[in-house]
Amino acid sequence: MTKKLSKTISSRTDNLLEVREFVMRAARDFGFSDEESSKIVLAVDEACTNVIKHAYQNAPDKKIQIDITSEHDTFQVSIIDDGKSFNPNTTKLPDLKQHLTHFRRGGLGVYLMRTLMDKVEYSYSPGKRNVVRLIKYLTPDKAAARS
Repeated sequence: MTKKLSKTISSRTDNLLEVREFVMRAARDFGFSDEESSKIVLAVDEACTNVIKHAYQNAPDKKIQIDITSEHDTFQVSIIDDGKSFNPNTTKLPDLKQHLTHFRRGGLGVYLMRTLMDKVEYSYSPGKRNVVRLIKYLTPDKAAARS
C-alpha cells in the first residue's frame, strides 16, 4: 500500500525544524530506527538548506514542497522548488581531509545526501520545477519487523 504525505513551507531556515519533525515522524512510522531516521532527516535538511541558499538565494517568501511517498520497502522524500536549477553532476566530491583541515563551513550537502541515502535523484530543466528525490530502502530484517 502506497502512503503519501506532503508539507509546504516558506523558504526560511526557521521552518526547517518543522520539516525535520515531519520527516522524522514519517520515517519512524515507516519502520526505520532512530539512527536511520536521523540520517534521512539530515539529508532532507541539507537538501532544503541548499534550496533556500542556492535556488532561492535566501529569499524568504518562496515555497518548498516536501512530499513523502512510502510503499513496500521504499521511503522516498521529494524536495520540490521553483528556484534556480542546479546540476549536481557538475559538482565534484569534496576532499574531506582538506575541507576539515581548513575548517570550511558548508559545501558538503550533496556529499552528505549521497552518503546518508541509498539513492539521490535530481530532476531539473529550465522553466520547470526542480525536484530532489532522496530514497532509502528498508532492509529485509527491518521490513519483517514491520509486518
